[in-house]
Amino acid sequence: MNERHAVGYGLAAVLLWSTVATAFKITLNYFSPPQMVVIASLVSIIALIIIATYQGTLCHLFSTFHARPWYYLTLGLINPFAYYLVLFKAYDLLPASQAQPLNYSWAITLTLMAALFLHQKIRRQDWIACGLGYLGVVIIATNGDLLALQFDSPLGVGLALFSTLLWALYWIINTKNNADPVLGLLLGFLTSLPFSIGLNFYLGGWQSVPWQGWAAVTYVGLFEMGITFVLWLNALRLTANTARISNLIFISPFISLLLLATIIGEQIAASTIVGLLFIISGLVIQQWRSKSSPSSEVQQP
Repeated sequence: MNERHAVGYGLAAVLLWSTVATAFKITLNYFSPPQMVVIASLVSIIALIIIATYQGTLCHLFSTFHARPWYYLTLGLINPFAYYLVLFKAYDLLPASQAQPLNYSWAITLTLMAALFLHQKIRRQDWIACGLGYLGVVIIATNGDLLALQFDSPLGVGLALFSTLLWALYWIINTKNNADPVLGLLLGFLTSLPFSIGLNFYLGGWQSVPWQGWAAVTYVGLFEMGITFVLWLNALRLTANTARISNLIFISPFISLLLLATIIGEQIAASTIVGLLFIISGLVIQQWRSKSSPSSEVQQP
């Protein structure tokens, strides 16, 4: 029964994550990336407070923060503040069909950063995975013209790849977090919110937004940043086979591309499909690693 529930939670999380690239592009029609971070963070805070209240852990929020205030401030400044500012701007500059697969290479980035910061050995399989993954990145970024190495938006490509560094760094630092994961995530949003609001006051430029924009940014806050993370954690907690659940994320980018083509009409280049297949191949090879690896429990961005 637990395994069936784990698969159900995992599939629900993957299907919801498959929709967020489309939701990002729709929301960016109404809000700037900094504005998206503020509103989506507020939505996530409300959702996580409700979840923590239901779980009976909200009463431990202050004591959890008081025990390690600078730690949670650091986590919050990395994610959601810096990570989503960078990621949303990448989506603003690139077609979502390019930004999403580029960001999807974060798991390969995590392998390299874990070796650097956690002193973990990189196996031959990892080097093969990295080679395939970053070849896929170059194919997507150059629209298949590898020899010319010309990028439609060098800044957009750079930001998408930088987001993988931020996400991998967040999970490496998060390995030192022994607190309840929902409270840890909630504290990250709470500590980063003043910085997000301050940045928006500095930038200014708020405008009247129709209900469609508010609906889209609320969806992002719920299903990219909040509820879906909890579904995924529950799937990993209940399963007896972490690799089986982790492998579910491989279907996410393909569903995402299908939704981008059908809902917002993006043209999906053949080079994007080819590059994504290289990235997925690298990730599959990476799953052959020892179960003791921290990246064996895949966390989706």
